[in-house]
Amino acid sequence: MTSKATSIDIAYRAGVSQSTVSRALRNSPLVNLETRQRIQAIAKELNYKVDKNASNLRMQNSHTLALLICEDPTNDESMINPFFLSMLGSITRATARQGYDLLVSFQQLSTDWHADYEDSNKADGIILLGYGDYMDYAHKLDKLIEKNTHFVIWGAEHNNKAVLSIGCDNHQGGFVATEHLLGLGHKHIAFLGDSSSRSPEFRDRYLGHVDALQSTGIEADTQLQHDAINTEASGYLAANVLLDSGVTFDAIFTASDLIAIGAIRALKKRGVLVPEQVAVVGYDDIPVASFANPALTTIKQDTQFAGEILVESVLKLIRGQEVSQRLIKTHLVVRSSCGANVEDN
Repeated sequence: MTSKATSIDIAYRAGVSQSTVSRALRNSPLVNLETRQRIQAIAKELNYKVDKNASNLRMQNSHTLALLICEDPTNDESMINPFFLSMLGSITRATARQGYDLLVSFQQLSTDWHADYEDSNKADGIILLGYGDYMDYAHKLDKLIEKNTHFVIWGAEHNNKAVLSIGCDNHQGGFVATEHLLGLGHKHIAFLGDSSSRSPEFRDRYLGHVDALQSTGIEADTQLQHDAINTEASGYLAANVLLDSGVTFDAIFTASDLIAIGAIRALKKRGVLVPEQVAVVGYDDIPVASFANPALTTIKQDTQFAGEILVESVLKLIRGQEVSQRLIKTHLVVRSSCGANVEDN
């Protein structure tokens, strides 16, 4: 044959219908094994390639997932949160292993994610990843629920049980970070990060911090908490506000590594030694954390496992299978920013 083989050609050679060919090439059990093998052998002989786009259109299935990344707004739109890059890598690999493509979008402007992706057949399901202001996109989640969109959120457990969330145990991470600082003898521990309901993940880290303090009989001092979004510049500003307040503190736990790096820069500029005078612990274990000066003690989130669970969960939703919320344990990575001599990479 000189022209490209089609499923009609295979059907003619095999003496079966075109629909039987389609089923056999998908390994459908509706076609008996002998016929499947004969059809697949003919397809191989004719060098037949499945037209994925046509097949997906017939099945109303794009075989693509959409990953929407929602970040806090910053002045520099060229910057991407390094933690998201780690998650993007793991989600991309997990999607490929499942035989799916991944469509990545930074979504701040669209008001109807369902129309953009599932309704337009661009994607079969959506993964939402972000530290952005929850209140800014809560109404979009309501619309997804209303339209029965297949979607999963990376983050804190959602109050609405119709929203499937997968995330790390932020409360546990906050508790462990502060417990570590308390174990080193620090008693006046500041927290830099938004502790309001607008930032559920940061809030849970703060609540874990508060519970760790209270477990040793220390009441959290509201003067030691200062809001910061997930940027180095915000951490730098928050640390300066803390220093200007005149409140005594001997350690800082931050809601992210970027905030911590900004805080360390502010402390150094003001002549405060880290960790000799103030110990610092971050959150996320982004790649640059181990190269900071001093190397940053932090709470590590398992991005590889997280990516696998996110993809697995949204595919279960698409297939109509049972799926539930998941909280993934974090662990402490000890480096020199808190004054310890042990480094765990």
